[in-house]
Amino acid sequence: QVQLVESGGGSVQPGGSLRLSCAASRSIFRTNAMGWYRQAPGKQREVVATLTTGGSTNYADSVKGRFTISRDNAKNTVYLQMNSLKPEDTAVYFCHLTGSIYWGQGTQVTVSS
Repeated sequence: QVQLVESGGGSVQPGGSLRLSCAASRSIFRTNAMGWYRQAPGKQREVVATLTTGGSTNYADSVKGRFTISRDNAKNTVYLQMNSLKPEDTAVYFCHLTGSIYWGQGTQVTVSS
């Protein structure tokens, strides 16, 4: 069993930055891909960024060039650096262990002036 705990959400003005963190309860990143997802009110959950065990990344078109996914294996933590935030980035952000049932509880990101 794995527990994933997100942190780092908050409110920011358009153009601002936030860094989300997802801490895992045990060492998993060497053997499992991870992803960040988001769900805005009234919309389906969508993938934002993924990171494979080999370090390959993939991003939704809407965040390419603005968001960066990374990990620290020693800290069992995956990050999502979000720059140049837009109001349409407002959502609850979740981390997910790819291919598993394990999701974090989510962290709210609100981008508003």
